[in-house]
Amino acid sequence: MNYFRSHVLICGGTGCTSSKSDLIEEKFNELLTDKGLNNEIKVVRTGCFGLCEAGPIVIIYPEGAFYSHIKVEDVKEIVEEHLYKGRIVKRLLYKHSVEDDVIKSINEIGFYKKQVRVALSHCGVINPEDITEYIAYNGYEALGKVLTEMTPDEVINTIKASGLRGRGGGGFPTGLKWEFTAKANGNKKYVLCNADEGDPGAFMDRSILEGDPHAVIEAMAIAGYAIGADEGYIYIRAEYPIAVKRLEIAIKQAKEYGLLGRNIFHTDFSFDLEIRLGAGAFVCGEETALIASIEGERGMPRNKPPFPANKGLWQKPTLINNVETYANIPKIILNGADWFNEIGSEKSPGTKVFALGGKINNTGLVEIPMGTTLREVIYDIGGGIPNEKKFKAVQTGGPSGGCITSDHLDVPIEYETLIALGSMMGSGGMIVMDEDTCMVDIARFFLDFTVDESCGKCTPCREGTKRMLEILEKITRGEGEPEDLEKLESLAETIKAASLCGLGQTAPNPVLSTLRYFRDEYEAHVYEKRCPAGACQELLQYFITDKCIGCTKCARSCPVSCISGKVKELHVIDQEKCIKCGACQAACPVDAIIKK
Repeated sequence: MNYFRSHVLICGGTGCTSSKSDLIEEKFNELLTDKGLNNEIKVVRTGCFGLCEAGPIVIIYPEGAFYSHIKVEDVKEIVEEHLYKGRIVKRLLYKHSVEDDVIKSINEIGFYKKQVRVALSHCGVINPEDITEYIAYNGYEALGKVLTEMTPDEVINTIKASGLRGRGGGGFPTGLKWEFTAKANGNKKYVLCNADEGDPGAFMDRSILEGDPHAVIEAMAIAGYAIGADEGYIYIRAEYPIAVKRLEIAIKQAKEYGLLGRNIFHTDFSFDLEIRLGAGAFVCGEETALIASIEGERGMPRNKPPFPANKGLWQKPTLINNVETYANIPKIILNGADWFNEIGSEKSPGTKVFALGGKINNTGLVEIPMGTTLREVIYDIGGGIPNEKKFKAVQTGGPSGGCITSDHLDVPIEYETLIALGSMMGSGGMIVMDEDTCMVDIARFFLDFTVDESCGKCTPCREGTKRMLEILEKITRGEGEPEDLEKLESLAETIKAASLCGLGQTAPNPVLSTLRYFRDEYEAHVYEKRCPAGACQELLQYFITDKCIGCTKCARSCPVSCISGKVKELHVIDQEKCIKCGACQAACPVDAIIKK
C-alpha cells in the first residue's frame, strides 16, 4: 500500500468538467510522473465541491490550499512551486480562503461556514469511481447493520422517528411511505429512485450521483430490505452523462464486492439494481409518469388513487424516493434518528440541498439545516448580490414554486413556511433576482417552460397554461388590458384545482406569487405601458440626456439610423424608428443614454 504525502483533489462535477478539469487532472498526472512524484502524491478526481462560481477547483492536502479558477496552464506552476518546492502559489488561491497569509480550512470559508453536509458529505472528498474510498468513509456499514442487526420494521421505525421528509418537493414523511409499501399486498415489490431532475437551474441530484453514487445504491438496498423488495431501478435523464457513467461503475463495483446481488452479507436478502434512462421530459419527474416511462409507455401521469405504494410499477407495490432523500438514509441508520432530529427544525428535521443561482455572487450547491433563513443563505453563504444591486426576490421550487420578497428574508426555510408564502421547497432550486429583474417576465419565463413540458393529457393544464402564457406575453408587449389580471387569477385557480397531476396543479404558482407580491409591476405594464425594471424589450424607450457631448458614436452604432444630431450638439432618438437594441447606450462614452 502506498502512503502519499499529498493529495490533489480536483473537482470532477459537470460544471468543472465543462471547464476542462479532466485535462487539468491529466496534466497533473503527466507532470508528477515526469518529476518522479507520482508515488508520493495522489491525484483524486472527486465530485462537486459546491462552490461552482470558483471552478475549476483544486484543493491540495495536507495544507488545505484552495485553488480556484484553475486553467491547464496553471498546473505546471502548482506542481513545481507547491508540490515540488513546498511553496504555495498565492496568486491562484481562492480569494476568501486566506486571511493574514494563513490558509483557512474549507469549513472556515464563508461559503461553507454555515453549511452542514449530510447528503453532500462525501462530495468533493472521495473518488466516486472507487468503491474502496466510499467504504473507507463507513460506506455500506449501514446496509450491513440493517441486514445483521435489525428487522425490516425496526428500519422503517427508525426512518419514521427521524422525521425525514421527501426531498423531491412534496415533503411527505419518508418513513410513512416506506411503511405503506411494506404493508401493501403483493409477492413482488420494487424500489425506484427518481433522478429525473428537470427544474431550470437545479442540479442537486445530479451532483450527488456524480460525487457519491454508492450512498444512493446502499440506501436503495436498505429500502428493499425494509419493504420486502429484491429489485430496483434508478430512473435518470440521459442528459446527465457523467452521473450515468459513475452510476454504472458504482453498480458494477457493488456487484463485484457482493453488496448487490444474491445473499448480501451472507444473509437471505438479495437485491439488484438497474438504470433506466429518461429522455428529458419534465413531466416524468411525476411518480406515475416516471413509472409509465420505465414500463415502456409514454410518460404521462395516471389517476391517483391507487398510489404507487399499492399499485405502481407493473401494478406491483412500489416505493419511490428521490436521490437526495436516499442520500440521507445511510447516515440516519448509522447515527440514529435522534441525531438527525437534532439538525434542522421541529417540523422539518435534517438538511436541505439547494442549487443557488441567478443574481448571486457565490453560485453553487449548498446544504443547510432546515430553519436557516433566506438572509443567511443569500448574504452569508451566497455572498450577496453582484455589483451592489438591490435584492428583489428569490424563486424557490422552480416552475412549481413562487417568488419570495425582501420582506421575508428572515423567514426560516421550512416546508410549511414556504407554502404559506405562496412558494414551495420543491426539489431545491433557488434563483435569486435583483432590482433589474422584471417579475412579470419571470412569471412568463416559467409558464413558457411549463407549457412546453405539459404532457397534454388533461385539458386544464394543456389549454389553461397556454391561455395564461398568451396573456402574459400580451402584457409584456404592452398590449395588456385591465381585465387580463382578473383572467390570469381566475385561470390560475381553475388550473390548480382541476389538473390531473402536480405539474398542472403547481404551474400557476409563479404567476400567483408574483401577482401577490408585485402587483404594482403588472399594473405598470397594463396601465402605464411601462416595465419598471427596464427588462421587457417592447416597452423600453431610450433617451439621450443633457450629458451628451455630440461625439456621434451613438448615431454611427445605430443599425436603423434613428439618431440625429450635429457634432458637439445634443442628439435625439426617433422613437418611431428605434428598435430598442441598446447599441447606442453601449457605444456612448459618457453614459448620456438612459432607458425607461
